[in-house]
Order: sequence, then structure tokens, then C-alpha cells
Amino acid sequence: MSEVTGGSSLRERFTHALKEAMKAGDKRRLATVRLIQAALKDKDIEARGSGKGQASDEEVLALLQKMIKQRQESASIYEQAGRGELATQEKEEAEVITSFLPRQMDEAEMRAAITAEIAATGATGVKDMGKVIAGLRGKFAGRMDFAKASGLVKEFLAKG
Repeated sequence: MSEVTGGSSLRERFTHALKEAMKAGDKRRLATVRLIQAALKDKDIEARGSGKGQASDEEVLALLQKMIKQRQESASIYEQAGRGELATQEKEEAEVITSFLPRQMDEAEMRAAITAEIAATGATGVKDMGKVIAGLRGKFAGRMDFAKASGLVKEFLAKG
């Protein structure tokens, strides 16, 4: 498979993680992997509906990132509401989901990738930001924090 998945497919890693969590009696990990697989099934059904066989690894990575973001937002809301046990649960789920993502790029790597993408797309101003972000998403799905990347792209393009 691709470099993104670290050698074996993400789907195989989910199945393996499910079996390991069952053997170890790790209820949190087991429940979280089941949530991932259910979301993946929904994504595959959506992909079949649009004529593709199943979701690509890039789509799966985007799905995982979305799930992590949801849990981080929920944890924050729970903390503000004084529900520490629920916040902890959300954080633990986010950690389990994060374990399936490839190593995240650090800021220096992000800056280099953004500079290269700006050059490759010929972007000259903030109006070209969408082109640059789309190119980055295609190349670095699952490895780049696009919230941070958007700010950096805007910063680079504003300098023009």
C-alpha cells in the first residue's frame, strides 16, 4: 500500500486493532475501533452511491481527522460543563483514533510543503489560497493539520 498507511492498509490495521483490543480486554479501544469501522462502513456506502467501490485511504484519513476534531470539541464542551468523566472519555477516544494516523508534520515540514505547493500552483495572493490548500490536501491527507496550514498559507500569500 501507500506510504500513508505505513505498509498495511488502514482497514487491516482496524481489524487487527479490534482483535487485539478484544484479547486485551481494552473496552475503550474496542469501542472506539468499532466506532471507526461503523463510520468507515457509512463512508463506503456513500462512495458506492457515487460510483466508487470504497473510500480511498485519503478519504479514510480525512474521516479519522474529522472524528478526532469532533472528540476534541466535545471534550472542550464537557469540560466547560463540569463533566470531567465525559471529557476524559472523549480525549481517550481521540487518542485511539490518532494512533491510526501517520506521523504528523512539524511546522518546519509544513512550511516547506506550503512553499513548494505555492510554487507548484503559481499562487500569487490570498485569492489562490483554495488552490494551494486543495493541492496540500491531495498530497498530505492525514499528515498535516489543515487548520494550522490554512493560517500559514494565508500568511505566505499575504506577503505575496
